Amino acid sequence: MTRIKGGVHALKRKKNILERAKGYRGLRSKKLNFAHEALMRAGRYAFAHRRDKKTDFRQLWIVRLNAAVRENGHQSYSTFINKLKKSGFQLDRKVLAQFASDHPTIFARIAKQVV
Repeated sequence: MTRIKGGVHALKRKKNILERAKGYRGLRSKKLNFAHEALMRAGRYAFAHRRDKKTDFRQLWIVRLNAAVRENGHQSYSTFINKLKKSGFQLDRKVLAQFASDHPTIFARIAKQVV
């Protein structure tokens, strides 16, 4: 049986790793072992932070809503959301925060209806 050498595939794998690590600082973009380690670490951070991004945006919407709610005469965000749910509105925090920042008159009308 003839022996199959893996040179072509090994070079392709190395080239792919170094291409993906392009732009990294120092040896992380030049040496295969450092580049591979950096890519593995970057992948772990990207995976975790895709989930963190959802939490961060929700917190931002809540902060914006709290400020807008207090401007429109309500006591706090939590009481506003409670009254909003009881009155039957189906708007989520993202849409409410967009109204509060981009269209304050529409948000003021919603806040008056909630009372």
